[in-house]
Amino acid sequence: MKEKNSLLRSAVAALLVIACLWATQWQFQRGLDRHQKNSIISARIEKPDLQLSDTYKSVENYEWRTVLTSGTFDLDNQILLRNRYFEGKYGFEVLTRFTSEDGYKFWIDRGWVQAGATAKTPPVITPAPTGRVQIRGRLRLDSSLPQGAFFAVPTSKSGGLIRKLNAQSGLDSENFYVDLISGSNSELTPQVPASLPEISDGPHMAYSVQWLFFAGLIIYGRLLIRRSEILSREKF
Repeated sequence: MKEKNSLLRSAVAALLVIACLWATQWQFQRGLDRHQKNSIISARIEKPDLQLSDTYKSVENYEWRTVLTSGTFDLDNQILLRNRYFEGKYGFEVLTRFTSEDGYKFWIDRGWVQAGATAKTPPVITPAPTGRVQIRGRLRLDSSLPQGAFFAVPTSKSGGLIRKLNAQSGLDSENFYVDLISGSNSELTPQVPASLPEISDGPHMAYSVQWLFFAGLIIYGRLLIRRSEILSREKF
């Protein structure tokens, strides 16, 4: 009976070690993936500007590159991305639809604005310029645009905010958007532009070592218990 209990303990310990080793590998791979992603972002941010039209065939290979394009803003299609904070203050990201000279339609993130005094008070937004403009910004994939509820900016003077279900439905837009940096007009430069991601590899490698340490503790603990069991038998 004691031998069966010993085998059961060893089996449980083995399963725990396997689980720890799996967690070690999982965290290690997450760390590698994040490091690779950060390296790509850093490299692309530092590369020289290019024309947006040069990215159309494979946009995913140019995310975070600084692009240049010309066109006009669609002032009737503007939305606010809620739950955005800057220096501890609640606000919105302002997205305005843009049509490039070659006919592509996509969203331009014109930066952060502070929320109004009440939930029913629209924030103060600098109007997008009319007519043809040149813009410079960072190319972003549409998959990074949040999929939740948005607010449409009222085009009349009646005030209030109209809830929209999703910024990516209801209108025909490309599978990318642009974080505005500057433009041909001075008012295009956002006071608070869309922020860059935090380039950090995170704690994944530390967690990987931690799980490996736990596996070692389990093995060490099982060996101590097994040694105690053997010594106990020898006494009898």
